[in-house]
Amino acid sequence: MVDHIMQKQQSIDILTRQREATKALTNVDSSDPAFLKWRRDTEIAIERIFGKQSRNLADFREVRYYLSVFSTSTPEYEFVQSYRRGLEHASAILNSMIDEIKEYGTDGDEPQEQLDRLNLIERLCLRFHAAARQLQERYAGRDTLTINDEYDVQDLLHAVLRLHFDDIRAEEWTPSYAGGSSRVDFLLKAEQIVLEVKKTRASMKSKDLGEQLIIDRARYEIHPDCKTLVCFVYDPEGRIGNPIGIERDLEGHAGKLRVRVIVAPKA
Repeated sequence: MVDHIMQKQQSIDILTRQREATKALTNVDSSDPAFLKWRRDTEIAIERIFGKQSRNLADFREVRYYLSVFSTSTPEYEFVQSYRRGLEHASAILNSMIDEIKEYGTDGDEPQEQLDRLNLIERLCLRFHAAARQLQERYAGRDTLTINDEYDVQDLLHAVLRLHFDDIRAEEWTPSYAGGSSRVDFLLKAEQIVLEVKKTRASMKSKDLGEQLIIDRARYEIHPDCKTLVCFVYDPEGRIGNPIGIERDLEGHAGKLRVRVIVAPKA
């Protein structure tokens, strides 16, 4: 037990150090060796703490410190602002990771095989948007799957899961759920993981996601074949303004069921 506590505190100390280092980096630019070293050191720290395939590492790597669109007439201050926004974003992510460890500890006590499977699901969800975009570029304009609603997301994700898991079972909700619209979750029976799928729309608010997840947790808390609930929220239009904050808020609960929330893509 002592080793686990030391590992937890050491992880918090390392991430806190890397978060605090962002303050000094505001006075340099993205080409400065100090920034490059900080970025690499932070990636290594996150990888050692959470794993190579963790969502935490993917979240940090997705932070952008540069303008995605610019021209020769773009003023210098816009580059500076973009760089500093990136540092603020990275600092917020590191702070969230620190809170995660304080709240839930590290995954050191969980079997590595189960962690690998959960990390695989997270990576599939994070890369889902890239797969959906690729489908739109078929040869000679051939018919393809267009992601218009939640059912389209379910169909494509189900096909992708088939590449990695043998026993995938559809868990159907009753028609009374969510104002009369039925939906399907996927139970990976051998892994004891349930994956539920949502797609954002103009009428869906962050509050709605939270209320739906409360219902989901209550249902799967007593499910005999579910120890982990993964909620994948597909947000191609970037309707969720603070996806990382939403993920952490919705994951927090006092029950025994492990909950992971993945919003992707992140703008």
